[in-house]
Amino acid sequence: MTAIVGLESKGKVFIGGDSAGVAGLSLTVRADTKVFRKDSYIFGFTTSFRMGQLLRYSLAPPSPVGNLDAFMATTFVDALRDCLKAGGWATKESEREVGGTFLVGVQGRLFTVYDDYQVATAADGFAAAGSGDEIALGALYATAGTGLKPRKRVLRALAAAERFSGGVRGPFICLKG
Repeated sequence: MTAIVGLESKGKVFIGGDSAGVAGLSLTVRADTKVFRKDSYIFGFTTSFRMGQLLRYSLAPPSPVGNLDAFMATTFVDALRDCLKAGGWATKESEREVGGTFLVGVQGRLFTVYDDYQVATAADGFAAAGSGDEIALGALYATAGTGLKPRKRVLRALAAAERFSGGVRGPFICLKG
């Protein structure tokens, strides 16, 4: 339960997230943020705070080289898989490894990494993940071409998700990478 929002703009990536920690009908506003910078990367995670802690404190993200799409789908994902396995987070289902979902920005590009380790890039230049993702995507779409600054668009998308999703709560954080 969360809302993570990412947006590419003029060679930069903006990622924002809420502060909700949800278990069933219980909600805790967390002080440990779901959005952070690490080396040349910017991350925003959903799925689990444990997975986010591994991304933040254990992942040694490799420096991008060559074709960025190929790099993310292979070298980056290999490092991610090793990190999640070592931290006890990755699981196997029917002989298929499962991780978690997060947004990651690097070199002005925004990627979504899904729990099956596929790496996606959205043609619209924005993406969202978590229980408030569809609401946030609608807000990002509706604010395209309005002249709103990228940070404002991200925060507006998070506010829409908070308004219409029971699993999203401020305060919101938005970082630029």
